[in-house]
Amino acid sequence: MTTTRSPYHGYRFPAAIISCAVRWYHRFTLSLRDIEELLLERGVSVTYESVRNWCDRFGAQFAHCAKAVRRRPGSTWHLDELFVKLRGEPYVLWRAVDEHGMELDVLLQKKRDKAAAKRFFRQILRSKPAPRKIVTDQLRSYPAAKAELPELAGVKHVFVKACARVNNRAENSHQPTRRRERQMQGFRDPQRTQAFLPRFGPIRQHFALPRHRMSAAGHRTQLKERIDSWYRWSATTLSGHA
Repeated sequence: MTTTRSPYHGYRFPAAIISCAVRWYHRFTLSLRDIEELLLERGVSVTYESVRNWCDRFGAQFAHCAKAVRRRPGSTWHLDELFVKLRGEPYVLWRAVDEHGMELDVLLQKKRDKAAAKRFFRQILRSKPAPRKIVTDQLRSYPAAKAELPELAGVKHVFVKACARVNNRAENSHQPTRRRERQMQGFRDPQRTQAFLPRFGPIRQHFALPRHRMSAAGHRTQLKERIDSWYRWSATTLSGHA
């Protein structure tokens, strides 16, 4: 009988501790050193570099699990761009969410032109079916890129004025990234930023329930179910990625 080696093979700490640290880092606005201190308070002596290694090694797999259990994406895409600086260099973070606020994809690029918009559309279409409608600001790169993609030929395109805050679904989706950017005192390396943000969104949204639309008891029950599912992933689902 062939056995699959655990993805935690060679790690000094058990899966429960590693998955807890990964969840804290992506769910809350905590630094690696904050998590090191929280673990020490619970009797776990580990360096922040080990926590960084755990997040790099397992974060993408947990994000994949979180996306797998989400409901089907909506038929409307809201797209927007966010300017960020990495070591003083300007970059553009492209983000797409559906009408429910669920993050569909993010892509960090240097430019804001037609080629960049086309690249972002293609990346989303690799994993998502074409939408019924897309909503964007009045950046000309969007319609220019859309016109060259056959998959989007029949898709309705709605433009809104960003200054009027009508496209608040996309704009509001940037807020967690901005908070995280401030906590990390700015993003630095483009490759690490691109690796972090696609897993940060799905993991954070898995636990960030719409508390204002739920009773206290209902919120606790659903949050406990999601935390339990997280630890089930660490024990079983991740073994399939070894």
